Amino acid sequence: MGTAKTFVLLAMLTALFAGIGYLIGGAAGMLIAFGVAAAMNVFAWWNSDKIVLRMQGAQEVALNTANPMLRAFRQDVARLAERAGLPEPKVYIIDTPQPNAFATGRDPNNAAVAATTGLLSMLTREEVAGVMAHELAHVEHRDTLTMTVTATLAGAIGMLANFAMFFGPRDSEGRPNPVLGIAIMILAPLAAGLVQMAISRSREYVADARGGEICGNPLWLASALEKIERGARAQINPYAERSPAMAHMYISNPLNGRGPDNFFSTHPSTANRVEALRRLAGEMGVTASRAPDMAPRRTAGPWG
Repeated sequence: MGTAKTFVLLAMLTALFAGIGYLIGGAAGMLIAFGVAAAMNVFAWWNSDKIVLRMQGAQEVALNTANPMLRAFRQDVARLAERAGLPEPKVYIIDTPQPNAFATGRDPNNAAVAATTGLLSMLTREEVAGVMAHELAHVEHRDTLTMTVTATLAGAIGMLANFAMFFGPRDSEGRPNPVLGIAIMILAPLAAGLVQMAISRSREYVADARGGEICGNPLWLASALEKIERGARAQINPYAERSPAMAHMYISNPLNGRGPDNFFSTHPSTANRVEALRRLAGEMGVTASRAPDMAPRRTAGPWG
């Protein structure tokens, strides 16, 4: 997705925020909401990555960690970043059995990648490398800032829409208008979600392709996506459930892991992504065997 289109979509979220403010408090409410949205955009530019990591329960993996699996995980991320020509990002772990991962940060010099404990325990080392290569592709393409700011604004729109039930809107005589309040509460988050989907879905295909190139074997990522989808159906991610506006940041939908490739899905279907990755593997002339310079020591998870 081009920068101009992304800017337009973010502007739509800001306008939606201001519009809800107008319905709740008239012109004054719109100005206040617009000012809040502008301030949130600036704040999110610098701090949204920290907010997201905190809300998702992420803990940084120390450089000198005694856990052999986490130490190997950090080493692999560093190796992949070097292959991609990126600075080494900070590495985080989220204690939940659901396999998933995401990246955040305003630019490659301030990036972070996070994986769940479920991802490391369920996937092979090669598959984890494919997932991390996908996340580093988001960092390289600077998707992380856009997706994080989008999550912040969408969450704020949801909260503002809920306020509409208690603080407005009102009719021409100043009486509460509960019907309009309910409509705002339902439709505003839906509209914000549709903008999120427009921003998120096309970026996943691009990150998949680049991730396959970074790790050296698109089939690693294809296999990982299939396992992640099955694991997401079987396991609940409590952090994502509490912050559904951030679901689009994960490599796979953390809320239920389902959803066909349709208008109401934040992620493309796994089947479509796997098919595209297999085509890419054929074009690259690679097989399911490991890429020579990743040299994983053990293929079964949990690995060390």
